Amino acid sequence: MNQIKRVVIVGGTHGNELTGIHLIKKFERTPKLIERSSFESQTLLANPKAHGIGKRYVDTDLNRCFRRQDLSNYSLSSYEAQRAKVIYQTFGTGGRLEANFVVDLHSTTANMGLTIILGSKNSFNLRLAAYLSYVNPSVKVLYSPLRNEDSPYLDSICKLGCTIEVGAVAQGVLNARLFQQTEELVREVLDYLEAYNKGMPLEIGDSLIVYQYIQAIDYPRNESGEIRAMIHPQLQFQDYEALHPGDKMFLTFDGEEITYCSNSTGYPVFINEAAYYEKGIAMSITQPLKIEGANQELEFRI
Repeated sequence: MNQIKRVVIVGGTHGNELTGIHLIKKFERTPKLIERSSFESQTLLANPKAHGIGKRYVDTDLNRCFRRQDLSNYSLSSYEAQRAKVIYQTFGTGGRLEANFVVDLHSTTANMGLTIILGSKNSFNLRLAAYLSYVNPSVKVLYSPLRNEDSPYLDSICKLGCTIEVGAVAQGVLNARLFQQTEELVREVLDYLEAYNKGMPLEIGDSLIVYQYIQAIDYPRNESGEIRAMIHPQLQFQDYEALHPGDKMFLTFDGEEITYCSNSTGYPVFINEAAYYEKGIAMSITQPLKIEGANQELEFRI
């Protein structure tokens, strides 16, 4: 694979996720923090208008606007659709400042801790994730396979990259500990890329646990489509913990307990994420996959 020549660090894809926004502002004030000798580091405040009004988005979710068919559809006139085109034409494949690697910074109201989300299972991204979880065992790796290769997410503007998701933190709020931990993760990503470019790969562990997305589960709803239950107290903040068949999952407003109906144990993530109420998602169920031989060429074997 060719060397990494340009890395783009993105914050504010969602305008009320302040961790990434203020990290971008910090990097712009002190660019030496992200400078490396073998590549250029760029910063991007992805959705400045949404940040200006303190909302997740103006018209529509920017992080769902990067399908290639949408990027080439100039009849899509929402602010975020137009913004996605500008971002792709600048940093995407063949763009004016084409990126070789993208780091998209997000925060979540769910108790996701430090999570690296991979949209691609190529060995480079996997080895990076293995390195990050090796130097910081609290880092979780989440893989969300797509039904096709046409991803709607911002980090898909180039082949290599990842999303950093940290939480739990409320929308429009900063958490100093998570801010510092996110900054440290960004530094470790850049160090890894620098070592790769110089032909001095950093040590990683012998195995990697990846949580693969299986399905999304909505809240129970009534005939009018309104939610009729909440996340059960025993499940709240239990992201990445085992959810066994029959375990308590939801609690209705009338006090009825609803259990997990499945033939197998799941591992929920994004539990009770505030931004997903409008998407009809109470949580996503994953399955952990152990990848052996991480010091070799990593590939998913499912």
